[in-house]
Amino acid sequence: MNFEKIEQAYDLLLENVQTIQNLLGTNIYDALIEQNAAYVTGSHENERVSRNISALKKLQLTTEEWRRAYQFLFIKANQTEPMQYNHQFTPDSIGFILTFLLEQLVDEQQVTVLEIGSGTGNLAQTILNHSQKEIDYLGIEVDDLLIDLSASIADVIGSNLHFAQGDAVRPQILKESQVIISDLPIGYYPDDRIAQRYQVASSEEHTYAHHLLMEQSLKYLKQGGYAILLAPNDLLTSPQSPLLKGWMKEHAKVAAVITLPATVFGTQAMAKTIFVLQKQTVQTLETFVYPLTNLQHAEELQAFTENFKKWKQDNGI
Repeated sequence: MNFEKIEQAYDLLLENVQTIQNLLGTNIYDALIEQNAAYVTGSHENERVSRNISALKKLQLTTEEWRRAYQFLFIKANQTEPMQYNHQFTPDSIGFILTFLLEQLVDEQQVTVLEIGSGTGNLAQTILNHSQKEIDYLGIEVDDLLIDLSASIADVIGSNLHFAQGDAVRPQILKESQVIISDLPIGYYPDDRIAQRYQVASSEEHTYAHHLLMEQSLKYLKQGGYAILLAPNDLLTSPQSPLLKGWMKEHAKVAAVITLPATVFGTQAMAKTIFVLQKQTVQTLETFVYPLTNLQHAEELQAFTENFKKWKQDNGI
């Protein structure tokens, strides 16, 4: 990976986005979508933008170099026009762990993956770039701006990623996947009428959106398949957790619980844990529980991967 090329690409992208922003009087994210469309067509009505597009093409970036350049651009954009917390991308350190789990849990070389709440597509691209599997990926996202962003970036990079717009809590016509992945949003789902169709629904207040998405996601999961989910630390101890655990007893087994350092999320209140659910089978699994305290510490990560592989072997996965 060439960091000098990544920096050059970032500078060219930023200049194009700012130029388009000034021309159209639009926000930075719409300007990025416009820049991506111009890159795909190969030109833009503005001479500077066209010149920068030519320079970007000459860099011949790898898919990972593209992803990093866009990631830096989103960090810059978020400083001036912050995205809401649930729309911000999953940190790379966690993305790499999710990719490792996917690799370990699925034996087949070809894997169908559904991501609930695909956001800007950064997590999808992380998995695609670092997995040794052939990934057949579909991301579902309710926000139309994020769908346009993720699809336009995939077009530029040339990634075989597919995105669909929709409220994942509402029923969707989707094929069953081998793996579900989601960095679940934190908060309440506002439509009680829809929520009441679910087993996890609360009768006393709005239902947690992440509970509804967990129940819904397993409907799109093949029997014995795995849902790899980032969820609030208090998932199994929150006021609505009895409803969730009641549903789990019938439909899912907690295969793994991997706690993460709060520093990755900024605050303890926003911290999440990786929960791996297996769609109910006759197989008896001993839950893999592991605390990760430093995602930058190579020895700790090595110990984690070795322990997970041993757990997998002991459970005959």
